[in-house]
Amino acid sequence: MADAIAYRGPDDAGVWTDNGGGVALGHRRLSVIDLSPAGHQPMQSHSGRFVITYNGEIYNFSDLRAELDGHGAKVEWRGTSDTEVLLASMDCWGVRGTLERLNGMFAFAVWDRETRTLTLARDRMGEKPLFYGTSGDLFLFGSELKALQAHPAFAAELDPDAIAAMLRYDYIPAPRTIWRNFFKLEAAHYIEISDGGRSVGEAKPYWSLKDCAVAGISHPREPGEQLDNDLDTLLRDAVGRRMMADVPLGAFLSGGIDSSLIVALMQAQSSRKVRTFTIGFDEPQFDEAPKAAAVAAHLGTDHTEMYVSAQNALDLIPKLPSLWDEPFGDSSQVPTYLLSELSRRSVTVALSGDGGDELFGGYSRFQTIDRLWGMLDKAPAPLRSAIGAPLLLASSSDHVPGPAGRAGRMLGARTLEALYHWRVSRVERPFALVTGAQPGDDHPFGDVPFLSSAADKMMFADTQSYLPEDILTKVDRATMAVSLESRAPFLDHRVVEFAWTVPMSEKLTRSTSKAILRKLARRYLPQAIFEQPKMGFCVPVERWLRGPLREWAEELLDERRLRQEGILNVRAVRGLWAALLAGKRRHERVVWNILMLQAWLAGQQRLLNARAA
Repeated sequence: MADAIAYRGPDDAGVWTDNGGGVALGHRRLSVIDLSPAGHQPMQSHSGRFVITYNGEIYNFSDLRAELDGHGAKVEWRGTSDTEVLLASMDCWGVRGTLERLNGMFAFAVWDRETRTLTLARDRMGEKPLFYGTSGDLFLFGSELKALQAHPAFAAELDPDAIAAMLRYDYIPAPRTIWRNFFKLEAAHYIEISDGGRSVGEAKPYWSLKDCAVAGISHPREPGEQLDNDLDTLLRDAVGRRMMADVPLGAFLSGGIDSSLIVALMQAQSSRKVRTFTIGFDEPQFDEAPKAAAVAAHLGTDHTEMYVSAQNALDLIPKLPSLWDEPFGDSSQVPTYLLSELSRRSVTVALSGDGGDELFGGYSRFQTIDRLWGMLDKAPAPLRSAIGAPLLLASSSDHVPGPAGRAGRMLGARTLEALYHWRVSRVERPFALVTGAQPGDDHPFGDVPFLSSAADKMMFADTQSYLPEDILTKVDRATMAVSLESRAPFLDHRVVEFAWTVPMSEKLTRSTSKAILRKLARRYLPQAIFEQPKMGFCVPVERWLRGPLREWAEELLDERRLRQEGILNVRAVRGLWAALLAGKRRHERVVWNILMLQAWLAGQQRLLNARAA
């Protein structure tokens, strides 16, 4: 099982078993802090009570070590790894008490030899993945689904509802996975398993984003220089903690506000040039490389850039199913992987600006939906529905509505939640595209009455779902596939908690996003460098599919193949593909999701064939 994900840890491997307890722990190590054998895992605590296999980094492990020494724990430290400190903390405070003290990204499984209990836990923001499930009498867990699949007892059964959710959102929302009876452990949760795997408890939170949001909004900070200074100080500390490494370190640099600010704070704390890396595109409307180069030149970083072509994508696409071991449709997975591959040639750790958009209001949809709902909410819902109904009826046969259908859906939305749910959906009725799928809303927006602002509600929803299940999933799989560790200072939980105390006027205005981050960025960079339209990490999917990727797509969407698989609505899929080729409508995101599903299915079939041989 561990060998199936050896790329996540190419430097060392280990296995530990407790035959009496019916437990086996495996580990693959990417050595970043304490490269010596003293960091080998699975590792036992000094008392011998706890045994852990763990992926990630604990950024406050030095503080915890000092606290343990101050408490008279009398630990005879074997090395300088954060793993050893993590176990010593459990000896002192228990598993739950340790979780509440951690500042880091992590997924771990720890076996308590005294209570014969296995605990799985995931970091607060969901930076590191953890999957689990039961096959017969066997409980399986791992950092990726392919590790679970490697076990002979793994029982594979596709979940049609998960497929429909992926077609809608680009990803499969937690806790669901592509396989029935197997789950993602949600961010900031832990779960206890006992009785040899036969007793699986419910996942419990040890930290709450909701409580964080309520506390922040209830006690907002005053706008002004002190607020800016406090955030500057906090971000500088978060960045500094994430610069700790015994291996080469660098940063992803897009030229946008978030990554530029992170790199500026890195360079301000570094005695040598920070290594920065950028991906560019030949198409000017997608290319942010010149902006990144300008930032790098101003800060004096050691900068490397690479331009992505359709051929690069074509060469990479066959690998995608093995990198994302369940269907994943965010097309920026392509440049993210190529950027990670470029960076890994020089460094083992790279900092990123992930999280800035969700926490400080960086997406244009926040402003658009906020203004739109402000207008719609003034009109009586029955009147809006009556006007919108004919438009919806006229487009009821379309899986991806055109302008009339979109207008009808907006007019018919009875709540902000419904409007936003529709806005983040790639396809109107995904269950109609998937055989056996049932209608349902998987997006965990839910009812959030504790938030009164529309923008707050959208930021909360994105931080809870889109961030961990799309953005962080994409980054984790892309970086780990090339044995690169990514670290995100904005996701320090102290920064998250601080962000919810920042008044909305310091995040979003009618014309500005991330206002407070822009003010901080101006302390380190000329405003002209980063005050340009946000592009996002997008790729020219439509042009590629109608050009150099067409043959690949045609093979995956072959009518005979679709009928033989029996998973998708053949007529609907072929119709979407024909419409894209004809240029009648821009269905590229839905079609790309379908292609990612088809490529994943093809990869699964190759895996089955290889095992049979």
